[in-house]
Amino acid sequence: QVQLVESGGGSVQAGGSLTLSCVASPYYGTYGMAWFRQGPWNAREKVAGIGSDGGTEYMDSVKGRFTISKDNAKGTLFLQMTNLKPEDTGIYTCATSSYCSEGDCARHAYDVKGHGTQVTVSS
Repeated sequence: QVQLVESGGGSVQAGGSLTLSCVASPYYGTYGMAWFRQGPWNAREKVAGIGSDGGTEYMDSVKGRFTISKDNAKGTLFLQMTNLKPEDTGIYTCATSSYCSEGDCARHAYDVKGHGTQVTVSS
């Protein structure tokens, strides 16, 4: 069973930046991975996904501000977040699929999840 461990969360002011990391063990690189977030007033939403070929998908509200990437050699997924807004506040969770290799896998396809890391953006 793959285990995912996130890090890099914290508290920043609006306009600030954070980079989240997620180490996968073991890491195969053949399946899609994604970042989800759960805000205090929102339902869990898929922030960004990346496929085995590097193809990416982003939710509209983070396009141009967030970048998802991965380092196959280190088995690590990243989420670079810039120009953060208070509405970006939430618990960010890394997830991977055990059968979908695309960057735009359906939400239910991400069947392995980490415990999450808290991101708090103050105005």
